[in-house]
This record gives sequence, structure tokens and C-alpha cells, in this order.
Amino acid sequence: MSSPPARRCSFKTDLHHAVDIIYFCRGPHLLNSVAASKRCIEPLIKQTFVKFYLDASSFIVYNHYIFTVIADSPSSFHHRRHNSSNKNIMSTSSVALRSVKQILPAAPRHWVGDGFHVHPVFSNKAFTEELSPFLMFDYAAPQQFKPNKGSPRGVGQHPHRGFETVTIAFKGEVEHADSVGNRDVIKPGDVQWMTAGRGIIHQEFHSNEFSKKGGEFEMCQLWVNLPKKNKMTKPHYQPIVDKKIPVVDLKGASVDGESCSEDTVGNLRVIAGSFLGTQGPATTFSPVELWDATIQKKGTVVDLPFPDDFNCIIFVRRGEIDVISESGDPKRVGAQGVALMKREGGSIRIQSAQKNTSLLIMGGLPLNEPIAARGPFVMNTWDEINKANKDYMMGKFGK
Repeated sequence: MSSPPARRCSFKTDLHHAVDIIYFCRGPHLLNSVAASKRCIEPLIKQTFVKFYLDASSFIVYNHYIFTVIADSPSSFHHRRHNSSNKNIMSTSSVALRSVKQILPAAPRHWVGDGFHVHPVFSNKAFTEELSPFLMFDYAAPQQFKPNKGSPRGVGQHPHRGFETVTIAFKGEVEHADSVGNRDVIKPGDVQWMTAGRGIIHQEFHSNEFSKKGGEFEMCQLWVNLPKKNKMTKPHYQPIVDKKIPVVDLKGASVDGESCSEDTVGNLRVIAGSFLGTQGPATTFSPVELWDATIQKKGTVVDLPFPDDFNCIIFVRRGEIDVISESGDPKRVGAQGVALMKREGGSIRIQSAQKNTSLLIMGGLPLNEPIAARGPFVMNTWDEINKANKDYMMGKFGK
């Protein structure tokens, strides 16, 4: 790379350590002023440098600009190896946009028990390495339920082994109970992250309160695979309430990536992984990103950095979007559709095609391990599946 024009500016981080930014203009992408460059990059620096150590040879790439970062007190910064946010903001070359590998249209719905009318979102891609570490995704689109004076609707006791279930409630309430003593009601905005591990038996119903009153119900459940070394871990339960999930404001970008905006155009809830230095509350066994994003206005463009070695999946919960590639070619994804992204590039560019568009963006580092799945068990070999069946029949689950 030839030596382009360079300027320098400084400001304070949240830890009050001076940080010098030397920023380089690339080709035709010329910075108009120091103020414009600081406006784009300063929020990224403030959220990042309080958590991560970068030496003087490191780069941050943002909207096609390369920033060399020099901190006056690098030893004071905290470096966490397994936090994926260092992957989705740092590079030694320009960040390329990811392109769409395949679009999965909305799949027909079916009933799970009598309480969850779901789209099998991943369709025939479920339980494949292409989605790893994610396995399966059921989405119950908004549906009105009448008051119910009988038994609550849902799914009775059933076993799991070898993976994790992640349940997100958007509207209505889900009541959970399991064989290791956990009992909880998941309310709108809440997340339940259950590690089945070596074996658990649980049940999921509309809550008693929701059943009595009725109303609109919307939720989803994801299955996340466990690495081979963790499949027989002790069952675990993470109740993550809405107020514990950090929310990051989304700033607008341009279709060509040459400008950014100070305006807030939406928000992103960080459930797992991290986004621009903000860490989600979920504890995971392998690197995973799970974000719940809303874009308020039609035609708004946002750039979302994403680790370039992770699988990446975009689900349109509400509205529709165009996913814009490096060539500028847009790919339309409609409601309940999925964009499977190529594992090339460190950022995804999305343009909303409707107002109040809502997305779930997920992915993770592929496990690159065999997947043997049958019913409620996900292991690495069929012998392990047969053993899971035998252990369940012998009453060995949930201990």
C-alpha cells in the first residue's frame, strides 16, 4: 500500500487515556475535515479501548478508512481473547463487505405441541455445518390467542442432550420448568439460555397469566451446538431478563460507505457476543454472536462489523431488507426470510426496505465437528445418539 496523506488527532477514552489516531485517506475516499473523521470513529474508539489492548502496529478499519492507533498507556487496556469484538473491528487491510450466499424464503408453519405455531426457519439447512454452531431455528410469528380456561398450551416434558436451547420472547409469556429445579417465566424481551449438556428434561407452556388473559404471542427458539468436549457438561440455565441486555444505538451509513451519520437510525440488543465493544450477557461454550436489531425508517443503510471467520445468518423478523455486497448489488430478503452470508468480508451492509424493520443477526465460529442429530439429541456419532436414548430410558437425565 502506497503512503497516502495522513493527519493526526487526539481525544480521551472513557479511561481518560490519550489516544492518537493517524488516519489515512484511501483512493477517492477523502476525508473532508478532522471533525468529520472524529465523528465517525470516536464512538468506536471509546467503546473499544476500555476493553482491548492494541499495540502501535494495530489497525482499525471503519467505512473504508484505515486508522492506525497509538495509545500512551497500552498496558492499562484489558485484552480478552475470547471476546469476538476484537475480530469484528480490527484488521490489517480494508474491511470488505460480505455478500449473500443463499436466500432461504419463509418456510410453511407447523405446530410444536399446541402452543407454538412456528416457521422452521433453517428449513433443509438445519443441522448442517453450514450454519455451525447454530443447528435449528423455530420462529412463532405474531398470533392472537384467546383466553384459555383449560390447561395452558405448549409442550410437555421432553429430553435434550448435547446442545443449548435459546428462547427469546417478543410478545406473550413462556413458562419453563426442568428436571434440575429451574422454573421461570420468560416475558417480552427476555431470553432463556438453557444448556442441556449431558441431559435435561424440561417443559414449555404459555404462562398461566398469559393463558388466562390471552393476547398476541411471538417468540423464537434457537438450538446452538456444543463442542464435542462440552457435550456432557452439567446442565445449566441462564435467565436473561430484558433490562440486562445492553442496547447499542445504530448510526446511519451511505450505500457507497463514503459517509456516516450522527443520527440514530435504530438500535441493536446484544444478547451474546459483542457489538462495537458492548458485550452481551450470555455465556457461551464457543464464540457466538446473537443480536436483535431494529431499523426505524425505510431506506436506511447500516454497516455492521462481523467477524470474518464466523458463519453469519440474517433473519428478517419483520419488514424486509436489501443486503448490499461489495459490488453494490442488493439482494432482497422478505419477512421470515433468511440470508446466509458468505464467509468473506468483515462487515455486512443492510438497507431497510420498510419502516420498523426487525432482524435477528447470528453466527459463530464453526465447530468443524461431525453432527449426529435425531429428535431431541445432538451428538457427534450415532453410537452416542443410541447411548443418549438408552440413558434417557434408564432415568439418567437431569442429574
